[in-house]
Amino acid sequence: MKSFFLQNESPSYRKHIAGAVVVAAMLGMFGLTTGITFASSHREAPLISGDPKADATDLYAFRSPDATDTVTLIANYVPFEEPGGGPNFYGFDDNVRYDINVDNNGDANADIIYRFEFDSQVLNPKTFLYNTGPINSLTDTTFNSRQTYTLTKIINQRKIVLARDVPVPPVNVGAKSTPNYAALQAAAVKSLPKGVKVFAGQSDDPFFADIGGLFDLLTIRQLPGNVGGGVDGLKGYNVQSLALQVPVTDLTSNGMAPKTATSSNAVIGVWTTSSRQAMNVLRKHNRGEGRRERDQSANWVQVSRLGAPLVNEVVIPLEDKDVWNGSTPNDDVQFAEYVANPELGTLLNGLYGIAVPPQGPFGSATQRDDLIAIFLTGISGLTQPANVVPAEELRLNLAIAPTSTPNKLGVLGGDIQGYPNGRRLADDVTDISIRAVAGAAYPLFHPGFTPDATGVQLGDGVDANDASFRPSFPYLALPWGGSQSVPHVN
Repeated sequence: MKSFFLQNESPSYRKHIAGAVVVAAMLGMFGLTTGITFASSHREAPLISGDPKADATDLYAFRSPDATDTVTLIANYVPFEEPGGGPNFYGFDDNVRYDINVDNNGDANADIIYRFEFDSQVLNPKTFLYNTGPINSLTDTTFNSRQTYTLTKIINQRKIVLARDVPVPPVNVGAKSTPNYAALQAAAVKSLPKGVKVFAGQSDDPFFADIGGLFDLLTIRQLPGNVGGGVDGLKGYNVQSLALQVPVTDLTSNGMAPKTATSSNAVIGVWTTSSRQAMNVLRKHNRGEGRRERDQSANWVQVSRLGAPLVNEVVIPLEDKDVWNGSTPNDDVQFAEYVANPELGTLLNGLYGIAVPPQGPFGSATQRDDLIAIFLTGISGLTQPANVVPAEELRLNLAIAPTSTPNKLGVLGGDIQGYPNGRRLADDVTDISIRAVAGAAYPLFHPGFTPDATGVQLGDGVDANDASFRPSFPYLALPWGGSQSVPHVN
């Protein structure tokens, strides 16, 4: 496998990246092509499943393929949006703070926070209609129920407002109501000073998985699962997306672009959170008062958290799922036991006879050091920052530019630009993650181990999104229209 980086960087850099490439090639030889998939973060914990507007579904972080000196961060919220969910269509919550957090020195604390706060308006409260006619522009008076947002950048508690009153496009109501939806969404992409772009609005849910089979006791419809036959449980559904494109130099610890993948400023960690105020009291609502108001006070409380995919879904047990959503990365040692000795490994062995690697309590000789690296510390020479504090974050090496030939299996497929080095929209992260639990990455740390031959062929038969991603920011596929989508026809 040839690499631009191997040809053009220093000997020490080539050594580190060559190691990652060799690992990827070695894993590829084990036949790692598909795997069981899991819902990324859809209804992942008891409390947040009852609060969908604050529920983060997926997080993405990648070097922008068409603007390679920038990074794109995408946080999706509100799982399983029915496109035809009117008359009160989906949107963001005015009473939620949506944050994208960046740790740029490996200390498990947020050094930069990008905060989105929303405000809703109704032009004509005397109608039940979301729109009173076709919406051809974001300023049309027919666009009756609308939202705007403020974007704030927070560094060391210093707040810098990057944009105010930015319009959110309407949802994709349907062909008559939003006849040129692509134009409406394009108008909602705002270019800010210093090369920053931002978008907030509805999109197709980019996650893909046979979640119906998965949660039916890990059913694989066509064993061993690597020849198709799966049903995409997210097909036809939408989400609410927050997307940012920022220069690489905005994210590094010293404001400079990293020179090599092992530079001290090369790796960042990203996670998204949502928060509500601790006290929320509904007033009595009287006729003619318009929308119902709330009395809110006290401190903001974090109710959702998401970094790398799958952690709360299949690593954290039920008793700690809500605790996880309210926790911060600098306190993740409390969950290390679940990574070092995962329940999923035991299930794979019991259900399918997979010879998973030895695993044991955190700190023991048999702890899953491979999973600790993937989920907590980052992989040495690729996604591990210097002096790292173990924490669950989606880690991205900013020095590794995008490839023109991406592989959806990321590092396991020989593509070091992909997951778990950040996460691109088309990365099959659940296949990658389940293979890791089955032992695919274990030879990195234990060269004598050979992954189970059946385990590396398990799959759900769903290998790509149901809609094509776009080549430019915000990259997400356009949302399904309410009168055009029938999400339950599979």
